[in-house]
Amino acid sequence: MTANSTDSDPKLEAAAALLAASPDFRVIRRLAMRDDFGGRADGPLAAAVILDTETTGTRRNADQIIELGLTRFDYVEASGAVVRVTAVYSGLEDPGRPIPPESTAIHGITDAMVAGTRIDDAAVLKLVEGATLIVAHNAAFDRPFLEARMPEFAALPWACSLTQVPWEEEGYRGRKLEYLGWLSGFFYDGHRSEIDCRALLEVLRRPLPRSERIAFKYLLEAAAEPALRLWATGSAFETKDILRERGYRWDAERRCWHRVVAKSAAKEESEWLKAEVYGGRSAQIDVEVLDAKIRFSDRSAPRKARVL
Repeated sequence: MTANSTDSDPKLEAAAALLAASPDFRVIRRLAMRDDFGGRADGPLAAAVILDTETTGTRRNADQIIELGLTRFDYVEASGAVVRVTAVYSGLEDPGRPIPPESTAIHGITDAMVAGTRIDDAAVLKLVEGATLIVAHNAAFDRPFLEARMPEFAALPWACSLTQVPWEEEGYRGRKLEYLGWLSGFFYDGHRSEIDCRALLEVLRRPLPRSERIAFKYLLEAAAEPALRLWATGSAFETKDILRERGYRWDAERRCWHRVVAKSAAKEESEWLKAEVYGGRSAQIDVEVLDAKIRFSDRSAPRKARVL
């Protein structure tokens, strides 16, 4: 059953309460669009921004942003508790060519809706000014598009709520935003930028079910820890299958396998490479340090050689 959290009809509320009390039913309410979360500002506050894009397609070098949504909010630095939404922006942009039907089928944005529109760059940059973090649910998709559209985003620290929160360890069987919302007790009409930002904020402000840590606090800590991209330099052709199974990706331009790991896992990963890929022999690999200002972008960090 679904119930609108803003509906004050006592009969509906009574029915929802009755169903919620039974182990055989779960009540899912419509996401409430609110700005104040009732949290106590019991310490210094900082600001972060949740961001979402809708595009003409998935090709970074050929497709364009046609909708951009941002939600800025204050949070308590020490705990990560979300206090209030302080600014919201949502804008459409005409790509100058027809939107592919398959893209419209996903987000519902038509040529008529974007005709003659343009994202207000000045308003967007003002909204993100001073933010400690830009958050996207799949930052590896959104960040390259944003940096191509507004180069100023390359200087900002980013985090990815899709990959930097341990959803599986917390008992979730998926990471799609709609699914995370359902398990958090709400539903929403998704695939438009502003509502997706609001839904993600609602998920991140809640405690995770097993650790009971606020999801956004976990994300803050994950973003603060640099990651390392390890390049399996000079690996033999016959090791490609075990590299792929381990999660390495092939870079056709550099003709080399690579994988991003947390800094804390780099020693274990280096030992695995030496044993499984280089046959226990001494080898030299390349390593990039990826902090929040470069991670999830298409840009490379300086590479340094490391002897295994």
